[in-house]
Amino acid sequence: MENKMAINLAEDIRSVTDLKRKTREILDQIHKTKRPVVLTVNGRADAVIMDVEVYEKQLKASVKRLAEVTHTAGVNDDKNRS
Repeated sequence: MENKMAINLAEDIRSVTDLKRKTREILDQIHKTKRPVVLTVNGRADAVIMDVEVYEKQLKASVKRLAEVTHTAGVNDDKNRS
């Protein structure tokens, strides 16, 4: 199974200047590949942009995991108090 979030170093690291000049192309790439793009300023990573659907899925999964961990921790605390 291919990891859709794996960054392709040749395609997914772009400068902010490149984003300004090729906004539509970069947005199309993000939507097509479902991979994030790292934006650089002066050759250093500065920000990440990603497809909103991918972001929402990741956010929901993170909230679900946090709820599960919180629930498990609460159950374990109750067992330790008994």
